[in-house]
Amino acid sequence: MKVFENYHLPTSVSEALTLLAQYEGRARVVAGGTDLLVDSQTEYYEGQRPHYDALVDVTRLAGANEIYEQDGFIVVGCAVTHTQIVASSLIQQRATALAEACAVVGGPQVRNVATLCGNVAHALPAADGAVALMALEAEASVASLQALVPSNQWKPLAKIFLGPGQSAVDSTRELITALRFRPLGKNRASAFARVMRPQGVALPILGMATCAHIENRKSEIEIQDVAISAGPVAPVPFRAAQTEEFLRGKILGDAVLQTAAEILAKEARPRTSAHRATKEYRYELLPALLKQTLRQAVARAAS
Repeated sequence: MKVFENYHLPTSVSEALTLLAQYEGRARVVAGGTDLLVDSQTEYYEGQRPHYDALVDVTRLAGANEIYEQDGFIVVGCAVTHTQIVASSLIQQRATALAEACAVVGGPQVRNVATLCGNVAHALPAADGAVALMALEAEASVASLQALVPSNQWKPLAKIFLGPGQSAVDSTRELITALRFRPLGKNRASAFARVMRPQGVALPILGMATCAHIENRKSEIEIQDVAISAGPVAPVPFRAAQTEEFLRGKILGDAVLQTAAEILAKEARPRTSAHRATKEYRYELLPALLKQTLRQAVARAAS
């Protein structure tokens, strides 16, 4: 099976965008290829014949393989792999939920080549990295050609996802060049947890990330702010806005956690998956993951 005719390795965003424009929608962006090439094989065996005039590999772009701090943000380049995320001391300390989420993606071989930006571009509601990024209120740098001049715009991650596998970024004409989010500092921390089938490499039954900003008041902890993301409980990675609103200003305790779990169960909309779990089972998991991730995030923020 031949998936593409030509393979390009541009070294600048401008060159990559120009190549995409030249192929007029018949080229695709590729980094690790763990989604694009697998999807192409699946389509082929289902009787379709996926074929691209070209693949435009973004792993050689300047800064694409780097994780760094800039203007008060942690920036993750478009070719940064899940393995790099897990190994980064900056991510481990200042965005722990993302390191924990990337650590459970696929197996070691997949994590060594699969990129976090590719995870976002694929736009699946259960993507572990995307769930963590939503709680971190991340933004994506989307580059495109405007009148043959490269332009760049930071967009909230929530605006990238349109539905399962549907992205607002046109992968035949645009690039996600980087992701960024604020590092968590004093009295702020995050946590991620996932439930999956026990056979090792598997898609999640349910994943959740929580970021918490707390204030220690003697023997009590007040939740000043909180962000909760989960998936798959909606067509896109989900922010639990009603649950977050309830928790703000509350003193953490069993009764508060129980009420928060009840609110979360009402605003989430999990569905039954023939290959993973029923919606009823996912509803049962929501309170457990909320309590686990919120307590963990608060404990880290307090330490």
